[in-house]
Amino acid sequence: MLNKTLIGSMLIALSTATSAAPVDLSSWLENGSGTWAVAGDNNSVFQSINTPDPAVFFNNSNSQGLALSGQITVETTGDNDFIGFVLGYNDGDSSNASADYLLIDWKQGDQSPAVDGLTISQVSGAFNGADFWAHTGVVTELQRATNLSSTGWNDNQTYDFDLIFTATNVQVSVDGVTELNINGTFANGSFGFYNYSQSAVRYAGIEQDIAPPTQAPAPETFLLLLAGLSAMRYSHLRNQKV
Repeated sequence: MLNKTLIGSMLIALSTATSAAPVDLSSWLENGSGTWAVAGDNNSVFQSINTPDPAVFFNNSNSQGLALSGQITVETTGDNDFIGFVLGYNDGDSSNASADYLLIDWKQGDQSPAVDGLTISQVSGAFNGADFWAHTGVVTELQRATNLSSTGWNDNQTYDFDLIFTATNVQVSVDGVTELNINGTFANGSFGFYNYSQSAVRYAGIEQDIAPPTQAPAPETFLLLLAGLSAMRYSHLRNQKV
């Protein structure tokens, strides 16, 4: 019989050979104080105002098990506050005292108690400007970035971002470098964009894919598996003919 373990490994390898698909933003929802304008191609969105309170623009769909990527640019030199993302967000969490989701925010300038740098936090309640500003109260900081923990974003610079969102792991990369990697038990919910007290932010080229398994086979392993399976099948057929 053909080796079942080898076949199983082959199927896992094949299942990871997917391609990212563009995301249509036309059906996304808004919560909070932002002004979000979706471009004609439905693949980018511009948040134009200096939001007086936290603001999110989200896909309103459970997003665990997805890998998401795109670009983010602040197209002004006039401010230095928060940009970022939410994971596990649900419609109405802006006013939900029982909300439970993850906030990934990146501040440009240091304005104590709000400090510059990229972080991931757990949100456990409704929008509260003071808490979101200082990462206190309903916002519990979980981890600061590896290289960008105290480095703000630059004006008019486009950053590539990649996020992986599963029930037990979240990873965030900026320009191909993993900055956040945290394990835990995370609630399912939407993926979305986040702004607070920051205008002129563009999110573009958004794509999604199936999140890779934690231990995906390397390409060379895949080729070895393929060669091994072919050899075993040839041997099996040859033995049948004897």
